[in-house]
Amino acid sequence: MSRARNHLRAALSLAAASARGVTTQVAAQRGLSAWPVPQEPSMEYQDAVRMLNTLQTNAGYLEQVKRQRGDPQAQLEAMELYLARSGLQVEDLDRLNIIHVTGTKGKGSTCAFTECILRSYGLKTGFFSSPHLVQVRERIRINGQPISPELFTKYFWRLYHRLEETKVDLAVVEVGIGGAYDCTNIIRKPVVCGVSSLGIDHTSLLGDTVEKIAWQKGGIFKRGVPAFTVLQPEGPLAVLRDRAQQISCPLYLCPTLEALEEGGPPLALGLEGEHQRSNAALALQLAHCWLQRQDRHGAGELKASRPGLLWQLPLAPVFQPTSHMRLGLRNTEWPGRTQVLRRGPLTWYLDGAHTPSSVQACVRWFRQALKGRERPSGGPEVRVLLFNATGDRDPVALLKLLQPCQFDYAVFCPNLTEVSSTGNADQQNFTVTLDQVLLRCLEHQQHWNHLDEEQASPDLWSAPSPEPGGPTSLLLAPHPPHTCSASSLVFSCISHALQWISQGRDPVFQPPTPLKGLLTHPVAHSGASVLHEAAAIHVLVTGSLHLVGGVLKLLEPALSQ
Repeated sequence: MSRARNHLRAALSLAAASARGVTTQVAAQRGLSAWPVPQEPSMEYQDAVRMLNTLQTNAGYLEQVKRQRGDPQAQLEAMELYLARSGLQVEDLDRLNIIHVTGTKGKGSTCAFTECILRSYGLKTGFFSSPHLVQVRERIRINGQPISPELFTKYFWRLYHRLEETKVDLAVVEVGIGGAYDCTNIIRKPVVCGVSSLGIDHTSLLGDTVEKIAWQKGGIFKRGVPAFTVLQPEGPLAVLRDRAQQISCPLYLCPTLEALEEGGPPLALGLEGEHQRSNAALALQLAHCWLQRQDRHGAGELKASRPGLLWQLPLAPVFQPTSHMRLGLRNTEWPGRTQVLRRGPLTWYLDGAHTPSSVQACVRWFRQALKGRERPSGGPEVRVLLFNATGDRDPVALLKLLQPCQFDYAVFCPNLTEVSSTGNADQQNFTVTLDQVLLRCLEHQQHWNHLDEEQASPDLWSAPSPEPGGPTSLLLAPHPPHTCSASSLVFSCISHALQWISQGRDPVFQPPTPLKGLLTHPVAHSGASVLHEAAAIHVLVTGSLHLVGGVLKLLEPALSQ
């Protein structure tokens, strides 16, 4: 992303915070409000988003920047200058009651749990996260809801004009990754910090080992500010411990949710999946610590826990969750993460998992959900995978983890809601070209077919030859390779993929003009008959949060209003 867009987004959240007492990440205080405000004359929300999109760096320049990346410390210094240009000072942020959370997997869910717990106490909250699913304004939430289009539009143009008036050339700043030099690390005085599960992701920015990534994530620790983390592998946990000790940051290891449930009823979570229990355990510690440090009553009584160390980290105290905490955990919503939509014969399972560890958790959740389902009578069940992966992630590793789900069809498409995104400003992305994303989808299909062949022919010395006439021609390629599986397809956009998968049987997703061209391919044609006659269709959408966002935009039109 370009320097202007990176800083404008960050500054936008901070300026909104200054005016209404909100902050980036998760914060809470009393007296917060989010009433509608006048817009700039003749400027609508979509106009603001389109202008924001014009600030995106094109794909070629982005590659050049990656090759020529300079001193990462300069990024934070640049952020400070951009903050000043927006009309704020770092000292303004120091007065906010911030909870700063980082991690590879689960940081968004942890923040969602934490924010909902604090709201259950009657507190007013602000929540900044990235990326968005459907609309860019989702990145800034007040009291659990995305800011209004009017509020977004007002602050966008205010900041845009301020930055234009003081335009200078500054270093490019990476945003939203959560490393030591991430722009959010301009926060100097959070109330408490948290680190969710760590794994391999964003290797070109954070490092190619989990230990290097742990060093980056530990960069949010501040002297004297308590921090909490969940159980990690020994290597990254040791790195976090050393980072904390170097600056006298008290770092604690969270007890499990089972330990907090001891002596009381089980804790019900609003988010599905066994892996969410780790995120909820971290959220309880963050909320409890925040409430205690703010001298709020009713934070829960500490009870004596067995003193202990794990990898030389002190265990956080065990406390009995209050009724407010239980209510917050139960009411938490976080779209696109272990989300289920049931629509007639179709059940959509949406999870933006995009790292090996998160995809493993996604597979466990999906398979567990299928075990607990009610089996239909009168027809077959069909399992469909809808997948895409972006950035420097390893698609082979992710697809291999998805193989045990035994999908009948694997469908691949880019993160484009429609073939043309002209009327869909919230999901435009100029940092990659159309050719790049389509070629990547074809590569994903080839990887999947190869994995399918390996699974079907474990004996490499007696691998069967391809069936005559069996190769599947790609919907995007007139002359396909002869190694394609008969159960995989590539579509040019999300809408086309959903039309084929749903076959008009989703009562909400009803495109006005179904495309007949989708059935010209033999596999698409035969598969359409199978899907049309199936008693139940289970669709897992995963690999990319942007893909999940595009699917939600089509399946839940209310999210675009």
